[in-house]
Amino acid sequence: MIIGILLVLAILFLRYYPPLGGNVSKTRKECFRNSPNFLFGKFTNPVPTVLKFDFQAVRSILIDFLRGNPNKRPSGIIPVQPYLGGGQNNQVTWFGHSTLLLELGGKRLLIDPVFSQTASPFAFLGSKRYSKILPANIRDLSPIDIVLISHNHYDHLDYATIKKLKDKVGVFLVPLGVGSHLVCWGVPQEKIREFDWWQEAEIGGLSFAALPARHYSGRGLFDRNQTLWCSWRVAGENTNIYFSGDSSYGAHFKEIGQKYGPFTLTLMECGQYDKRWIVNHMMPEDAVNAHIDLRGKSMLPIHWAAFTLAFHDWDEPVERVTNAAKKQQVKIITPCIGEPIIIGNKYPVNSWWKV
Repeated sequence: MIIGILLVLAILFLRYYPPLGGNVSKTRKECFRNSPNFLFGKFTNPVPTVLKFDFQAVRSILIDFLRGNPNKRPSGIIPVQPYLGGGQNNQVTWFGHSTLLLELGGKRLLIDPVFSQTASPFAFLGSKRYSKILPANIRDLSPIDIVLISHNHYDHLDYATIKKLKDKVGVFLVPLGVGSHLVCWGVPQEKIREFDWWQEAEIGGLSFAALPARHYSGRGLFDRNQTLWCSWRVAGENTNIYFSGDSSYGAHFKEIGQKYGPFTLTLMECGQYDKRWIVNHMMPEDAVNAHIDLRGKSMLPIHWAAFTLAFHDWDEPVERVTNAAKKQQVKIITPCIGEPIIIGNKYPVNSWWKV
């Protein structure tokens, strides 16, 4: 009897706990059948990305977890510059991890906005943000024309952030199925546009394309790969930008570079990696190779400096990616969190994380 009650409560929790998001309806899934990425009731990668969690892999992860890492977080306070508002066109401001504010062509775009202190369905669990201070609070931001989402993982799609942000956003551009989460959280359906890979749109004088990424999706126990994941291309009159989202290294970067490159600026994942999940995330050296495949001119490394989601030192990603960039003569940008970057202008290159 008690077990039955607990089981029912668990099912209800997984069904109705708001941060987990909404379920994709059967009618919507029928529409997904037109996608070449949707097979046997779920989204798939053309190149398999199945993790090999055998006994040895699980054992090694457990050992790393129990051993801990004294350098998994900064020992002191990391610098954060306050966002003082727009005023510059063609400007990008990094908010840490994969959250960016892009001001392009007279429009204001937020990419993978996560303003919470944890990347988790529970505020009291998960890795705490390195800095309690962000460049700006959501209430202080001017209206946002467009929000781009790459996939539905908690460090890229945050319930509390969307709830606070939804009334000041013009349109949300998301991969197939992710709109179900937004509708569950009160975003009007007419504000949401869903995309399959290689689909394009012209909005407010800017060009958008949802592009391949080698990753996966899921927010609960039973929804793995029920929504799509992607990278994004955003282009203005004289600016062409690529945002990687999360992805392991693969041939898709060269394909994207051939179709849409060269890119003025690439925003490339470089952190939260491990050889045991290399099928889903890039190593820092892979990020530089992907930038080259994309025919990028300058590269801004992201997906680090906010949360500890892997076992490496907190600053190892930027050390490795800058060393790899130097070896391959790639122009890399390393702004501190909140430091505005004028695209095409002189870029900051400093080692703020060592101070």
